[in-house]
Amino acid sequence: MVETNRRWVLASRPEGKPTEGEFELEESEVPDPGPDEVLVRTIYLSVDPYMRGRMRDAESYAEPWEPGDVMRAGAVGEVIESNHPGFEAGDVAFGNLYWAEYATAKGNQLTHVDPELAPISTALGVLGMPGRTAYFGTLDVAEPEPGDTMVVSGAAGAVGSVAGQLGKRSGARVVGIAGSEEKIDWLTDELGFDAGVNYREEDVSEALEEVCPDGVDVYYDNVGGEITDAVFDRLNVRARVAVCGQIALYNAEERPTGPRKLGKLIETRARVEGLLVRDFKSRYEEANERLARWVNEGVIEYEETITEGFENAPAAFIGLFEGENVGKQLVEVGEHGG
Repeated sequence: MVETNRRWVLASRPEGKPTEGEFELEESEVPDPGPDEVLVRTIYLSVDPYMRGRMRDAESYAEPWEPGDVMRAGAVGEVIESNHPGFEAGDVAFGNLYWAEYATAKGNQLTHVDPELAPISTALGVLGMPGRTAYFGTLDVAEPEPGDTMVVSGAAGAVGSVAGQLGKRSGARVVGIAGSEEKIDWLTDELGFDAGVNYREEDVSEALEEVCPDGVDVYYDNVGGEITDAVFDRLNVRARVAVCGQIALYNAEERPTGPRKLGKLIETRARVEGLLVRDFKSRYEEANERLARWVNEGVIEYEETITEGFENAPAAFIGLFEGENVGKQLVEVGEHGG
């Protein structure tokens, strides 16, 4: 086994949109697993928009990183050495590990990944945190019903693409907002969305008036900002809004105020509810089983954007804010079984 372990450190806090200069690649020794620990060789590393919040010196639902900290991420990898009875060398495991080629973790903080169930990368996407976020955010928070019009922002991302398909499965008419014609075509031609809005090429307010002539009953919000302002103007009485992400604001140094939209909630008696997937932890098994079945039955389709090379992890992360990914953005760090 190699003796050198590369890992990414937060070198400094970004001001506005992150740049590669705020990340530092350092080398260390491959760690030895301690009591009840497992050594994992990373195969796939996840990068997610919420990580931008952890780079701020501010309180949030996730503890901020300090400059000099090794960054953390969901990862799937091969067990190299185990001091935990639940794992042995050769197993595939998922955990909240580090931006590193090798990492140790307590065995009870890792989850087995079954390579026979689906490609192991899906444990970071449609069968992982993003899929579960879409599952609970759609079915428990947004609650689309037959005949509803459901709008999804960030619809071509890992969460939005699954949320929209679950909305269709619930009988809703689904409109996806995304940032390119390629993404709109994928949503409508491949995933079964009823219509799409290209926010880079269209006036979102005017486009929503055309594709949602009867208003919006359900809004799954991954974006915030001006797009959400436009959707709020179309909310129907008793509409449900699930606030999952606010990627349009994550790099803002000062939060814009813009037009005040809360008055619309008085008019519509709409319900707006934020969601964190960890609040549903006791039901993860339910979501995992149903999502896996739907994927294998072809009811839910998914896409992955895979960046090759551990050294390219910061670029893959920064690309999230340019809308470069379709579906789940991953970094391929090593080969499975290699």
